[in-house]
Amino acid sequence: MIIDTTELQYINSFSKLESLKEVYGTLWVLAPIFTLVLGITISVLAIVWLEREISAAIQQRIGPEYAGPLGVLQALSDGTKLLFKENLIPSRGDIRLFSIGPSISVISILISYSVIPFGYNFVLSDLNIGVFLWIAISSIAPIGLLMSGYGSNNKYSFLGGLRAAAQSISYEIPLTLCVLSISLLSNSLSTVDIVDAQSKYGFWGWNLWRQPIGLIVFLISSLAECERLPFDLPEAEEELVAGYQTEYSGIKFGLFYVASYLNLLISSLFVTVLYLGGSNISIPYIFDSGFFEINKAYGVFGTTIDIFITFAKTYLFLFVSITTRWTLPRLRIDQLLNLGWKFLLPISLGNLLLTTSSQLFSL
Repeated sequence: MIIDTTELQYINSFSKLESLKEVYGTLWVLAPIFTLVLGITISVLAIVWLEREISAAIQQRIGPEYAGPLGVLQALSDGTKLLFKENLIPSRGDIRLFSIGPSISVISILISYSVIPFGYNFVLSDLNIGVFLWIAISSIAPIGLLMSGYGSNNKYSFLGGLRAAAQSISYEIPLTLCVLSISLLSNSLSTVDIVDAQSKYGFWGWNLWRQPIGLIVFLISSLAECERLPFDLPEAEEELVAGYQTEYSGIKFGLFYVASYLNLLISSLFVTVLYLGGSNISIPYIFDSGFFEINKAYGVFGTTIDIFITFAKTYLFLFVSITTRWTLPRLRIDQLLNLGWKFLLPISLGNLLLTTSSQLFSL
């Protein structure tokens, strides 16, 4: 069987075309992931800068002002400094657990961003169990902290890891019960469906009005999950030096630093999605609902507006958490556990019972 040169050229060009299609297909899959990671990185840098500026304003002092305009590049310069610092490892610690701990904390939080709807039909993965994926994945992060504390071979680090595990268990249950109440109202566990259910009735359809008790419990539990003041017992400087971070330096310490702000950002985004209508901005007398509907039809412009609205609501909650840090004193460990088990758990259970009853009577 003889094949002429033209047929060979056709076969070669076809194989090149197929290989190009595979490359483009791979890039098309990776592009949204890289875009999301880039957006998250910029958001974390913005949060660090905002926290320093707001903290400086509350304490009546001058914040960062030399690294870039208005000190915007201060967080970037700090990250670069940590990147080039020496990575110290405890001689008698468990090296594997010591090294894996920070990575588990960061990766488990990053996965949660895949189910956040940043705009209308603008979500990396619309799963039927979106909110419970976040709860399940976020419960892995304290395991990383416990591994870090145990692997450090340091009593302060180990105490910090144990506190992180106890705190996570105490406040995840009220958090989950609040999410269950929202799921009952929306008849779905998908984050996209929850936002759509709120956007049907505009501003007054937000779960903020239908679940005020759930919102308060969710905010307190979110702060405790993020280990922010007044719930920063796992890394209490006055008691435990730096908690589970005591023996860390360089890039591994930087990973813990990034993980805390990633956790704060994802919690703020879920407050926006579950209670503040996501990218819905149909506020009476300020934004007309027709304008919101027009945005959906205009592709990139509408998506950009949606992302801006989502982050505006998110940074509103971030402002609350930052101001809380410099307003309330740190709780003791017994006060923290009592608040979770004796107050928030019964309140969230009662809220779930009321929501279930109202949904049954409305059938």
